[in-house]
Amino acid sequence: MSAVVETKNLTKRYREKLAVNALNLTIEEGEVFGFLGPNGAGKTTTILMLLGLTEPTSGEVSVCGFNPTHQSIEVKKRVGYLPENPGFYDDLSARENLLYMARLNRIPEDEARRRTTEVLDQVQLADDGRRLVKEYSRGMKQRLGIDPDGAIRILELIQDLNRQHNITVMLSSHQLQQVQQICSRVGIIVKGKLIVQGAMDALGRAILKGREWNFLLEVSGQAEGIDRDLQGINGVDEVEKRSHGWFLRCTEDVRREVLSVVSRRGLSLLQLRSEDPTLEEIYLKYFREA
Repeated sequence: MSAVVETKNLTKRYREKLAVNALNLTIEEGEVFGFLGPNGAGKTTTILMLLGLTEPTSGEVSVCGFNPTHQSIEVKKRVGYLPENPGFYDDLSARENLLYMARLNRIPEDEARRRTTEVLDQVQLADDGRRLVKEYSRGMKQRLGIDPDGAIRILELIQDLNRQHNITVMLSSHQLQQVQQICSRVGIIVKGKLIVQGAMDALGRAILKGREWNFLLEVSGQAEGIDRDLQGINGVDEVEKRSHGWFLRCTEDVRREVLSVVSRRGLSLLQLRSEDPTLEEIYLKYFREA
């Protein structure tokens, strides 16, 4: 598997502001990669450099084997970019909008028409492709632009494109649950610096350190004060109250002892299941350290 995106010490400075600081990023062919970070972290600037829409101050960048700074047309022929708020010409039809963008990227006319038809079919707008965009409902515009509000449809489309065509996806999002749902690897950027990148399970193990067990406990009955009993179990490192139970971070398997506490209190067990760290926990851990 080869790298579709690769940067080496990629840096962008706007006068006194260091927007991206020596970024070393690799995205392999066929993977769905989550690119995370707070507002102003450097995500958009990084993407603009990958597309050749702004030049790096220093460092190296390769996208599909091409240098976006000097070979931007070759990159645009192979890469699609969907910004947070995509703009369309209201007085053109959806088909005309897509064909216009294809021509800007020098895609041959026959191929542009074929791909436009495929895209409209994929987003279920094939029957409305010749209507003016200003006549579209909000939902139709969301599908045409794949607006983030249409989250379920977006995720399904990304997964379908990835599975059926092995398309590589770089997803920049604040919706951690969505990223966790479809991304196998993530990178977290804070203040222009990539602080970590890796597979979800590997990053999860890293934040556990000595803690090897996570459990979610749910019971029914009078459970007031149970957190003190749980905290008193040898091997329980932390007890966190959740909306529907308690989350236990442990250094060993304490299920037997937890069940004993539940039984002793006369409570009914609803569930006691092992849980891996969520992407939110991973993100917050590295964000706080940065």
